[in-house]
Amino acid sequence: MDESDNVVDWTVFQRARSELGPGFVRILGYFREDGDKSVAKIEDAMRRRDAAALVIPAHTLKSEARQFGAEPLGELAEEIEFAARRSIENRLFPDELLPAVARLRPLYQTTMDLFERESNPLAQRSPAGVRSAVNNQEFGRI
Repeated sequence: MDESDNVVDWTVFQRARSELGPGFVRILGYFREDGDKSVAKIEDAMRRRDAAALVIPAHTLKSEARQFGAEPLGELAEEIEFAARRSIENRLFPDELLPAVARLRPLYQTTMDLFERESNPLAQRSPAGVRSAVNNQEFGRI
């Protein structure tokens, strides 16, 4: 099992790719744009202690992440969304969300890096031996 399997459900990702067809890369690009904005809005709302401003970007990120098989990202966004909704009802800011929000950007970036690696037709996919030789600058000796 690849470590990336803990971040992306590749079956869901491939199904989305198949269903979206030629528009897949464009729609994935929209997810990147929306995701970047959503993460920034969530971080800003936490800094401003504005629970209401957490809800929509967390909801958007949750839904879009799950569409592409990024379940851990979707779960984290859902945790933020639901805690924000509860805090609005209780009229108390969800300070307990700070660790979740701190994990959000790194998880989002890892997810997007994996998506890029998988979906970019120009990404170089070489055998591990060749890749490690290049990394060790021994390419000329092969």
